Amino acid sequence: MHSFLSPLLAAGTDSPAGGAATGEVVGATLGAMIATAVLIWLCARYRRGESRLLQFGNDISERLSGLPGWAALPAGIAGGALLIALFGMYWDISLHIDHGRDEGPLANPSHYFILVGLFGIFAAGVLAVVLPRERPGPAAVRITRGWHAPVGGVLMAAAGGFALSGFPLDDMWHRLFGQDVTLWGPTHLMLIGGAGLSLIGMAILLGEGMHARRGKPPVEGGLTRLQGFITYWRRLALMGGLLIGASTFQGEFDFGVPQFRLVFQPFLIAVAAGFALVAARIWVGRGGAIGAALFFLAVRGIIGLLVGPVLGETFPTMPLYLAEALVIEAAALYFTRNRPLALGVAGGALVGTIGFAAEWGWTQFAMPHAWTGAILPEALLMALGGGIAGGVLGALLGSGLRRGLPPARVARPAFAVSLLVIGLLVANGLVYDESRTVRGQVTLEEVPGATDRETHATVRFDPSEVAEDAAWVEGIAWQAGGKLVVEPMERTGDGAWRTTEPLPLYGEWKSLIRVHKGREQLAIPVFFPADRGIPAPEVPAPTSFTRTFVHDTEALQREKKDDVPGWIWVAASLVVLLIALGFVAALGWGVARVSRAGGSSGRGGPGDAARPSEGAESPREHAHAAS
Repeated sequence: MHSFLSPLLAAGTDSPAGGAATGEVVGATLGAMIATAVLIWLCARYRRGESRLLQFGNDISERLSGLPGWAALPAGIAGGALLIALFGMYWDISLHIDHGRDEGPLANPSHYFILVGLFGIFAAGVLAVVLPRERPGPAAVRITRGWHAPVGGVLMAAAGGFALSGFPLDDMWHRLFGQDVTLWGPTHLMLIGGAGLSLIGMAILLGEGMHARRGKPPVEGGLTRLQGFITYWRRLALMGGLLIGASTFQGEFDFGVPQFRLVFQPFLIAVAAGFALVAARIWVGRGGAIGAALFFLAVRGIIGLLVGPVLGETFPTMPLYLAEALVIEAAALYFTRNRPLALGVAGGALVGTIGFAAEWGWTQFAMPHAWTGAILPEALLMALGGGIAGGVLGALLGSGLRRGLPPARVARPAFAVSLLVIGLLVANGLVYDESRTVRGQVTLEEVPGATDRETHATVRFDPSEVAEDAAWVEGIAWQAGGKLVVEPMERTGDGAWRTTEPLPLYGEWKSLIRVHKGREQLAIPVFFPADRGIPAPEVPAPTSFTRTFVHDTEALQREKKDDVPGWIWVAASLVVLLIALGFVAALGWGVARVSRAGGSSGRGGPGDAARPSEGAESPREHAHAAS
């Protein structure tokens, strides 16, 4: 595999670092135009009653699922497309970690999977808009006279378009600011955020399809029970997929190259768990949170095996979420799903405390960076706040999908305050301290008998206490065509630390020493090769040297331009932020529109008394709902 990929993925020192070559841009644009033209042509023929292909897909998916074809067919396409994009994303991250930057958007094989997957989501949304012959429900959006589209389809198309727009914007970003080698680049977040949040549109579309079929006679034959199982497992898979999507923001921690403070990891885990698992428990019913967590582990585990052992790249770790699922199920025994906000707050609080403790134990042997007392109490407070905010958002989503959203005077402030809390906690995590000068005296010890140069590194910190009670002190080497090396350093004396495994100091390896304590994130290069694509000279590795630590990202994001005025970066980031907030607001609008237009689904609204049958509907009950 590596021999096949090496011409495409070599971290070659002449690779462009400020946007793709013109030919790459033209090729990608032409391909997108052709695919869009074919999609428009198919849709236009269908609306004129001339497309047998779409009509056949619509009819067969309706017969198998018991749902209207405008819901069943796009949902199936979008689900498959999302899995393709997910695989491409994790493969892409591993390739950049292990091989460095690529030659362009079409020179990285993982980009094809991402592009196909994201376009598939967009196309599925467009099909959901085009397929209905009659009004698909009371919440439907009017396109023209006699043509109404389901809200879920509109949101899926918006999510796919939002994510796809990240590709050209990403190229523009790199031309302006250079190659920001981080998952948390603004345009990168558009790509993963649009794909992950498309699950909300899919869930809404499925709910609209179920509501449209309710009260209609079952189909002939013995398909009713099968349809019930399909609908039940679709709901469970959508919530598990939502947990996967919400967890993609943890990618740098999963792979072991976080460029942000460690307190972010428990916060991100708590937000994802509170959001997706509370929504799953409310929408699916009893066992929904556990089922969503198991779906997450199965799919992410398969993706990890494909990226790691099969393709030979760095394996992405992942949180467990099982403890979080269990405490949410326990909270629902008292705060039933007919009291969604109470369940969201209680479940989120348990996620941020008991779930935090469980994930702490998991990190000790499964994560690249184990959590230690160095991140307390800030990490616990961030996890608690993130868990509650995520739980409230999940409660709003779950109750909205059940068509039992709390009154607008309650739901809107809850939605706004939860987003504000998450925003404030993110801002707190981004604040770092560069106030003091830290120097490192490094001594290298050659590994005898090594084919290429490998050394142990001993660093003496000045001031010495900078590494005391640190979140991590480590040596790291990456982006040379081999697997990522992340090794903790052990203390050997007052202010002196030594690598536990040797660092490679040859070829294209970028080797450095990192320390993170409190709000300080510092690094010094041990060896960097010359890079004519930036350009940048070699940073040599003599037997002993003294260097001043710089902020972590300055060393890790070597390709990033440092001559761009700061206000341009701030302005560009604000533009992306405003687009993202508009997208999030659209999702909130969609949930509210479907819930309020449809009224109560008959499954219990927020004002209904709790009933003994409050738990999950059985597949048989789902069959009646679908039919």
